[in-house]
Amino acid sequence: MREFITTGRLDPSKRLVVERTKDFKEIYEFFDSSEASQQSERCIQCGDPFCLNKCPLHNYIPQWLKSVAEKDLEFAFRLSNEPSPFPEVMGRVCPHDRLCEGDCTLNDGHGAITIGAIETFINEEGFRQGLKPYFPGITSNKRVAIIGSGPAGLSAATYLLRSGVGVSMYERSDRAGGLLTYGIPGFKLDKKVVARRVDLLIEAGMKLHVSTEVGKDITFEEIAGSHDAIFVGIGATKSKRAGINGENAPNVFAAIQYLTAIQRKIFKESYDKVFDFKDLSVVVIGGGDTAMDCVRTAKREGARSVACLYRRDAYNMPGSQKEYKNAMEEGVEFTFHAAPKEIVLGENGRAVAITMIKTVLGAKDESGRQRMEEVRGSEFQVKADVIIMALGFDPAVPSFYAENGIETNNWGGVVIDHNFQTTTPGIFAGGDCRRGADLVVTAVYDGREAARAIAASLK
Repeated sequence: MREFITTGRLDPSKRLVVERTKDFKEIYEFFDSSEASQQSERCIQCGDPFCLNKCPLHNYIPQWLKSVAEKDLEFAFRLSNEPSPFPEVMGRVCPHDRLCEGDCTLNDGHGAITIGAIETFINEEGFRQGLKPYFPGITSNKRVAIIGSGPAGLSAATYLLRSGVGVSMYERSDRAGGLLTYGIPGFKLDKKVVARRVDLLIEAGMKLHVSTEVGKDITFEEIAGSHDAIFVGIGATKSKRAGINGENAPNVFAAIQYLTAIQRKIFKESYDKVFDFKDLSVVVIGGGDTAMDCVRTAKREGARSVACLYRRDAYNMPGSQKEYKNAMEEGVEFTFHAAPKEIVLGENGRAVAITMIKTVLGAKDESGRQRMEEVRGSEFQVKADVIIMALGFDPAVPSFYAENGIETNNWGGVVIDHNFQTTTPGIFAGGDCRRGADLVVTAVYDGREAARAIAASLK
């Protein structure tokens, strides 16, 4: 260990831009055993590891780095899978530069250890060698229903099954995975990776019901009557609006609409052809990872031009810096310090441009972030055939909440106690439906902790 003096940070290789923009395959190559071991040997094994403390799941990062350095893959695999329900997913989609790698001690002059890539290596190589996470089988006569199969739902299912508790999962889409399947493009997360974890849960005893929307295809009361507890993990699927004139034009879309439609197209499922943007000029408003997913998807779909407009600067973009860099490499045009003011409509009522206003960053607010201020009289227009709003998401509030005493706060988030239980006993919730749009890893944390609380309550 502690080879950081002689060995520098190594990022995984990326496919060439001219190749990767032709398809939706993952752009990063996997480390081989030698590369993973050499990077792991750079760890200085901090007495108080910042990487572990910054990770919402408190992954055993120094411990599995040591195991990889010692070429003990089986132990590294077990350590990796203990606090995380699907570490090979987190190794791909977590914003490591803001979390574990961002707090790595070696950032101070040496370059952080490539933690995410090693996490992916451990699990992909482990699966290749036939390793599997352990499940004891169903040992309890209790059964829990999970509504929603996104990160929070899959995490809750994993830890309930590890406790020997039976699980029934209800998903309104054709496939399980939620955001992981339909919201994150394949160039970041191969859908076979998600399906593999779902299959492991089914093998462990989970009963999966897809194309089953609660309140439409099955009533909440039916589910409640046949289960001992319920976990609600339906995410935050209500797209935020800009509140500007013209945003209801037929060629102005929400980001999740677009990403879901294209993924359905890739699956060869039915989708709305209105989302075929080949040879069109596409403008995306927003600066988070979802915005980067949209611009990079549009590039692969053959858009004539793709532009991203963001009201702050590149440094203040809320998403991962590596996704911004990938988008830059792939030919996306960025305009910073620009906020949307109005959609310009043509005679047919369709958007033909968007009026923006220049901004500057002023004094810091209570959170320490600089306030955005508009520059009076600085309006300008950007022409567009299609406009995508990637402004974030709020929780949707299904009717079965109020009908069953599940209270929400003033912005639609489910109210829970310290055990993740809602205002109705026996009904628990977690993930974006209670936090609002947040990271995959925080939804996974909620699912894990809620499952532990549910298992304890059923004993």
